[in-house]
Amino acid sequence: MLRLLWNLSIRVRLFLRTYMPTNILLNALRTRRGLKWGVPAMLIAVPYLLGAWLLTVWIADGGPGWLNLLVLLFIWNALKFLLNGPITLVILIRARLAERRARQLDERESAAYAAGGDLPVLTATRI
Repeated sequence: MLRLLWNLSIRVRLFLRTYMPTNILLNALRTRRGLKWGVPAMLIAVPYLLGAWLLTVWIADGGPGWLNLLVLLFIWNALKFLLNGPITLVILIRARLAERRARQLDERESAAYAAGGDLPVLTATRI
C-alpha cells in the first residue's frame, strides 16, 4: 500500500511540474539564463494576491463556497513566487562566483602557457 501511494505521489508531482503554468515558469527561472529574472518575477505574486483578495470579498458577499479552493491556489502560487526570488538570488550569486573563479583560473593558465612556463599543478596531501 505504501508503495502504491509513493508511486502515485511521484506521478502527481511529475504531472504538476510538467503541465502547470506556474511550475513551468518556476522551472524556467531556475535555469542559469533565468536566474536573473528571479527577483523581478516576485512581482507575479501581486496579481495572485489581488485575485485571492477579490475572491474572498466575493465569498463574503454570498459567493459559492468552492471558491475557497481558488483562494488557496492563488495564495499558494503567490507564496511560490515570493519564496523563489531570494532562492534564485542566492543561486545566481553562487553561479557568478563559480564562473569568476573558473575565468580567473583560465587566465592564469593561459598567462603561464604564454610565458613559456609550466602549467600550475595543484597538489594536495592527505594526512
